[in-house]
Amino acid sequence: MLALAKEMFVVLSDPALYEFENAPPESEAWLSERFARLDSRVSKDGTTRWFNWVVRLSTGQLTGYTQATVRPDGITHIAYEIASKFWRQGIGSSAVAAMLVELESSYNVHTFIAVLKARNFRSMALLRSLGFSAGTRRAALDPAADPDELVMHKQVHSGANAA
Repeated sequence: MLALAKEMFVVLSDPALYEFENAPPESEAWLSERFARLDSRVSKDGTTRWFNWVVRLSTGQLTGYTQATVRPDGITHIAYEIASKFWRQGIGSSAVAAMLVELESSYNVHTFIAVLKARNFRSMALLRSLGFSAGTRRAALDPAADPDELVMHKQVHSGANAA
């Protein structure tokens, strides 16, 4: 965990990632502790699964991550971050697309949800390129969503839980 935290700390310290929200991790130690908490990959009640994948180039260089929170009803929240020096190269969209395929085929996910700041034009473009469309805050199943957030969703029609 510590070696990965060290690599990810460099990627997540990119100030461009925080143009619209959040802040970089406090330290490598803080990030390592966070990774350790997420390593269980399942909620305390065992119903929700957490998946986190690092994104690497063929050279092995770490570029960012993708993540998913998979609910038992086939609805999944996704997130991702790719270091700014790798933007507009197709790396983020390829990584997110691969995650969506894996979640749909292996975990019967039928609905993907992403919540982003409405001003985040880069993320909005990436999601639209992958077939996401604008939804409502209610679709995010999160009543605490901020008023300046946009919910995007994608419905697929395969898997045992498909609607």
